[in-house]
Amino acid sequence: MKTNRPLFLAVLLVAAGALPAAQAQDHPAKTAKPASGNDIVAIASGADDFKTLVTAIEAAGLVETLQGEGPFTVFAPTDEAFAKLPDGALEDLLKPANKAQLAGILACHVVPGKIMAADMKTMKATNVSGQDLHIEVADGVVTVDGAKVIKADIVAGNGVIHVIDTVIIPTAPVEAPETAKPKDHPGH
Repeated sequence: MKTNRPLFLAVLLVAAGALPAAQAQDHPAKTAKPASGNDIVAIASGADDFKTLVTAIEAAGLVETLQGEGPFTVFAPTDEAFAKLPDGALEDLLKPANKAQLAGILACHVVPGKIMAADMKTMKATNVSGQDLHIEVADGVVTVDGAKVIKADIVAGNGVIHVIDTVIIPTAPVEAPETAKPKDHPGH
């Protein structure tokens, strides 16, 4: 199976990198134990709540990208979060003809770098598709563009996953980035 490696890297990069710091012991989200040696896709594939996310990653051709070196921070919607989408929306996105659109939506959930819960504060983080995510920490709750972080710090060998309760939909149409590295990536 051929994958769209640039888009996948972009998605992972968005999720991995731009959240400064609050104290870990004060962080409201639950913290999971590290899963050493496993990449983001392997961890998501092994979890019960990410079946739809894994299906979307596969349909968008991003498996190899998210298995890449990273690090990435992924704000991962649960199956329940995907179920909140309008009727028929997910089915349409999973069609081969909509692969680029699906990859663009997934890219909104990935930040370059590894942002742990202790690093999160009210701020903006640029995802791999170049759009700003608005991260807010208020009254013991962390939200990312309105999606609530319900579990934090699921550590992967190539980054970290933070579980969210809503799919982040870009404010402007996005498709897969043209290159594997965003403009602000240190490799550029």
